[in-house]
Amino acid sequence: MTSMKKKLLTAALCGALLLSFQGCSITQLTIGATGGILEGGFEAMNRETDLQLASQAIPAELKLLDGLILKAPDNESLLLLGAQGYTSYALGFVEDSSGQRASLFYLRARDYGLRILFRNKDFENNFKGDLGDFQKALDEFGKDDVPAVFWTANAWGNYVNLNRDNVEALADLPKVEAMMNFVLKHDESYFYGGAHLFFGTILGSMPAMFGGDTTSARVHFEKAIQISRDKFLMIYYYYAKSYAVMTQNKELFESLLHKVLDAPVNILPDQNLANAIAKAKAKELLKHESDYF
Repeated sequence: MTSMKKKLLTAALCGALLLSFQGCSITQLTIGATGGILEGGFEAMNRETDLQLASQAIPAELKLLDGLILKAPDNESLLLLGAQGYTSYALGFVEDSSGQRASLFYLRARDYGLRILFRNKDFENNFKGDLGDFQKALDEFGKDDVPAVFWTANAWGNYVNLNRDNVEALADLPKVEAMMNFVLKHDESYFYGGAHLFFGTILGSMPAMFGGDTTSARVHFEKAIQISRDKFLMIYYYYAKSYAVMTQNKELFESLLHKVLDAPVNILPDQNLANAIAKAKAKELLKHESDYF
């Protein structure tokens, strides 16, 4: 073979290898770029105040996210967006009209979060075990794992809350509580005191014989309000719906809901959408006040 032919063959082989590697890189680069755009889209959506626009736009973003995860099933950023996105959509736009559909979305969100947490094989192996082994595996995580633990537990907890008549679902509550206690231990301020909001709602909406504790519930709600600096309005909504109803404190019920309705919708710009949803829910809850008192 002549020197020129060898050079041409070498160049062709190198070119083929380069194209092969570029094929993989282009796919990954595309997913990375699209994921970044999608993350920006979710941030923009969180700043939206028009509920009709949000309700129509979010499903398309979620399906795009599903597609990206299908191509990059181990991408932690995408999985976390999936856990957060489906939880928020189910809570804001589905739960009040269809508990069954919301339950399916909560499980999808939980399972996206679990994909991140199952990288810890001890946690994956003990996930379905007894609470003691589950807790030991959970303790292997650290502060950097708070977002994945929180959004997984949040989705799971919302599913349990919607299915309290399901014995199997209710049996999982101690594990959800263990995960939220993990969040309290490592970063109680995460997502505007979201773990405190969880415990306030759970403890404030269950009878004492089933583990409810209105005294502790109030402490958690007040702590969440303090952490959020009175700006995350969903706290007041759940404070009214759970604690105020359970204690039959009608005056507090009305005060909390009017606080939601009277607050500027842009009091917390990064959570305009959540606060707009809180306002809609508070207005609806007040309409049915006679059902609770």
